[in-house]
Amino acid sequence: MDKRSQDDTANEPNEGSEGIPAPDGPANLIDTDYVIGQDNITSTKFGIDFDLHGKVFTISSLVILFFVIVTLAFQNQVAPIFNAMFSFLTGNLDWFFILAANIFVVLAVVLIFTPLSKVRLGGANATPDFSYAGWFAMLFAAGMGIGLMFYGVSEPLTHFGTSLAGDGGAPLGGAEGNAQAAAQLGMAATIFHWGLHPWGIYAIVALSLALFSYNKGLPLTMRSIFYPILGERVWGWPGHIIDILAVFATLFGLATSLGLGASQASAGLHYLFDTPNTNVTMVVLILGITLVALGSVLAGVDKGVQRLSQLNMALAFLLLLFVIFVGPTLLIATGFFENLLGYVKNLPALSNPFGREDTGFTQGWTAYYWAWWISWSPFVGMFIARVSRGRTVREFLIAVLLVPTLVSILWMTAFGGTAIDQVISDGYNGVQDAALELQLFTMLGQLPLTAITSFVGIVLVMVFFITSSDSGSLVIDSITAGGKVDAPKPQRVFWALIEGAIAIALLLGGGLTALQTAVITTGLPFTLVLLAACYAIIKGLMSEPRSV
Repeated sequence: MDKRSQDDTANEPNEGSEGIPAPDGPANLIDTDYVIGQDNITSTKFGIDFDLHGKVFTISSLVILFFVIVTLAFQNQVAPIFNAMFSFLTGNLDWFFILAANIFVVLAVVLIFTPLSKVRLGGANATPDFSYAGWFAMLFAAGMGIGLMFYGVSEPLTHFGTSLAGDGGAPLGGAEGNAQAAAQLGMAATIFHWGLHPWGIYAIVALSLALFSYNKGLPLTMRSIFYPILGERVWGWPGHIIDILAVFATLFGLATSLGLGASQASAGLHYLFDTPNTNVTMVVLILGITLVALGSVLAGVDKGVQRLSQLNMALAFLLLLFVIFVGPTLLIATGFFENLLGYVKNLPALSNPFGREDTGFTQGWTAYYWAWWISWSPFVGMFIARVSRGRTVREFLIAVLLVPTLVSILWMTAFGGTAIDQVISDGYNGVQDAALELQLFTMLGQLPLTAITSFVGIVLVMVFFITSSDSGSLVIDSITAGGKVDAPKPQRVFWALIEGAIAIALLLGGGLTALQTAVITTGLPFTLVLLAACYAIIKGLMSEPRSV
């Protein structure tokens, strides 16, 4: 790469990074003639401003709109197709997703202990834009909020049940007939899906985006990561394809989360207020929450996303504390450390991509999860990159890998552990027999203040829904605006509406399986993109000056 020092260009106008701060202090900018937005179509129609990358926006939006229309028009016909595709992809490519996720985690961990970790995002003299509290809240809420609400009870309970029964879906063959061993294995398998691996994926994408945008002066878009590989060709069709794949992956990853959130909110409302738990209710919820999300989208990152994220974390923390102190407190306290050790102990076996006999677990759970996280990675990675300027690589990786992992372990231990204890100690099977989306509320139903805590749970799902929608809209808008982070707000509104439309289409066109299939299908090609990015990030970091 041809580079020039930021010191050499300190007096030049920063034409190539509109909306992106120039590096603060020494940094090696990439010497390119490309200017952010040079391929954009800028216009005003009916009093609405547009600033779009013509090819990326047009192809992405037309394909997605076509998908939504066809799925809604032929609901009965597309459901069997989704089922077949899901079975084929998970049945044949589970090893590929597991192997790829291992590579991302290993790279993230190794980077922490190398001299490359002294590189500061945004230049050697950059300072953080957000406090630790605001930073942690935003990266965690954007990363997996709805998922923790949906699977916090249901996944540990499911793995416990399959392990105890020793059936085909049990992780590592299960622990047939041994309730305590089954509980420990179920928790380890759950933490495996919510621990280092998903955050390793997010960390690699976020670090790559932040490095090539804030230190190299390139647009905040996925194609920029590949400059060390493609050179100037990254501004042509190879780059267009990378960004289009990022849009598809992000939208369908978001739609899966929004669909899960809508189904859980609908189940919760039915549980509390006996409202109809139907597709109509879920569609109304998606429409209503999407409209609310528009207000946050228009408010921007500082006023909208950060405030909602902090509200969400406060509510989630209160609900977590309630379950810890009202539920089996001692079991949760000791279980946190036992589950952490169980996770570490079982991690090598759970992450092994080859020769597995527990194919029901790897294909039905792990392959789906890794594809989901990879689909989410452009969205979460770009969002984390936008709020992480000023951090060193070591500080960034430790925070992004460890803090959310430990919080996830505590969350799963409290909620999943309480549900499992209700089955083992109390002999209560109601939570185990309930539908997945209802198990959180059924578990809370065995604790005091059921109506209040269940209502808080519904509010949490909805606010996580909003933060995911508005964060995703900001990210997709940046990609389809050629890397601009200050494009006109009507474009963000468009993508927020599209996210809701895709979630509705997938729910009506095949329910949970359709959502999972969309994630697997879009996650597959994007996994190849991220594997190539691993090389680019190392090469990019090696060229940067390092903080003392």
